[in-house]
Amino acid sequence: MLVPLVTVPILIFSIILVITSVALALFVLMHKGRGGGLSDLFGGGISSSLGGSSVAERNLDRLTVIIGVVWLAAIVALNLLYKLGG
Repeated sequence: MLVPLVTVPILIFSIILVITSVALALFVLMHKGRGGGLSDLFGGGISSSLGGSSVAERNLDRLTVIIGVVWLAAIVALNLLYKLGG
């Protein structure tokens, strides 16, 4: 008996993985440069922060972590689904 390579759970987790991968890349790129890295190449080293991180930056940090955890969970779920046969 042939087992289909892509089942409904594998398809769902694959779609979640693609969406969270794009979102994670965008959220990481939206972060404010902390200096000393590639952000200086694009003029990020010129501006100085006048004090701590803003509320928007903290919320972006939290959202990035949440998206990262969902991304990692999708990878682990796909791995388990492929090992168990779908």
